[in-house]
Amino acid sequence: MTIDPLLDRARHMWVGLAGTAVAFRAGAVDVAVSPRSSLCPAGWVGIVSLGDAVIATAPDDHLAGIVRRVLGGLSPTAITDPAVVRDVLPVGQMLGPATLAYCDTAGFRPAGSEAVEAIPAGHADLTRLLSRVPTEDADECGLADITSRAFVVRSGAEVVAAAGYEMWPGDAAHIGVLTAPAHRGRGLARVVATAAAADALESDLLPQWRARIPASRRVARRLGFQELGRQFSIRVVTDPRTDDAIPRGAVPDEA
Repeated sequence: MTIDPLLDRARHMWVGLAGTAVAFRAGAVDVAVSPRSSLCPAGWVGIVSLGDAVIATAPDDHLAGIVRRVLGGLSPTAITDPAVVRDVLPVGQMLGPATLAYCDTAGFRPAGSEAVEAIPAGHADLTRLLSRVPTEDADECGLADITSRAFVVRSGAEVVAAAGYEMWPGDAAHIGVLTAPAHRGRGLARVVATAAAADALESDLLPQWRARIPASRRVARRLGFQELGRQFSIRVVTDPRTDDAIPRGAVPDEA
C-alpha cells in the first residue's frame, strides 16, 4: 500500500520521539515501554495517532500491559477521545488531545498583505508581546522556545503578531503563532505563520502545526496544513500498594 509522503514523514518523526522501537501499523495500536519518551511528560502514557495507526509509550512494562489490554481494541479516533479513555482507564490528568497538521510545498497556500519583519528568537520586542497576553496564550503558542527567527508584524513600534518554529528531531519545524488580543480578527496570524512555514519549507523541514483550539486549526487549514492525527498524554492513576490501576470510578478528577 502506498503511504502519503507527508504522512510517512510525520510518522517517522514521531517514532523517533518515542525513544524506542515502535511502529505505526495500519489498524493497530503499537504500545512500547519508553521511560524517556518525548511523546508525553515523564511517567505518563503518550499516544499519537496518525492516519489509521497509533503508537503509544508507557513508562514501564506493567502500565504498558494495561494500555495494550484496554486500548488495543479501540479505533484511532476513540483512543484520543477523552470521554472514551476516561471510561476505560483511571485517568488522573490529561494533556490534549491536540490535532497534528502538516504541510508540504505542493499544498502550501501562503497569505500575506502586511509587512513582515524577521527578528532574532528571544528579541526584547517578542518578549514584550508574550508578557502582554494571558499566561495560557503565551504558554500555548510556544514562541518562548523557538529556535528559528521570529517573523513579526508591528503596529508602530510594537510587535502585535509573531510566529516562528522550534526545531524538533526528524527535521520537523514545530510552528508557534501568537497575535495580541486587540489585533485579532485581521488575519495577522496567517500572515506571520506564512513567513514561518515558508522559511521551514525552504530549509526542507517538515512544518508541524499542533493545535487544541478551533481558531488555531482554522488558520492552519487555510494555509494548506493537513490534519493527519492527534497527540494525547494521560497520567494513569495506580494504587501505590499494588501498582495496579485503580478501578474506574474511584478516581477524582484532577484536571
